[in-house]
Amino acid sequence: MTPQQTVLVQESFEQLAPISRAAAYLFYERLFELDPSLRPLFSGDIHEQGRKLMQILAVAVNGLDRLEPLVPALEELGRNHVAYGVVAEHYDTVGTALLWTLGRCLGEQFTPEVGVAWAEAYATLSSTMRRAAEVAA
Repeated sequence: MTPQQTVLVQESFEQLAPISRAAAYLFYERLFELDPSLRPLFSGDIHEQGRKLMQILAVAVNGLDRLEPLVPALEELGRNHVAYGVVAEHYDTVGTALLWTLGRCLGEQFTPEVGVAWAEAYATLSSTMRRAAEVAA
């Protein structure tokens, strides 16, 4: 990621803060539309899951300009997700749902440049999780 892409991701994520609960709900709604087989992987309260998602995203987004300290936490997330039944293909579906959600929530602020920056950020973060998941599996 370029420094400018990092700034775009961080600034656009700040815009989600006031609507984070709604954004999380939209994300899961879209995720389950894209792949209904994922719904059973989320057996708990979906609102609580959404809160956790936004917290994790906040940590990841705020750490994009210094990724090295994030790597152990991302690897642990990847390993933990194996136990939940997550497989490699699910990461692509999550990425698609995330970008769709950002587009819906940010509206005109989700410019092509912001979209590319988010796609790059997600690829960076999810690739670390995937590698750890592959080793754990």
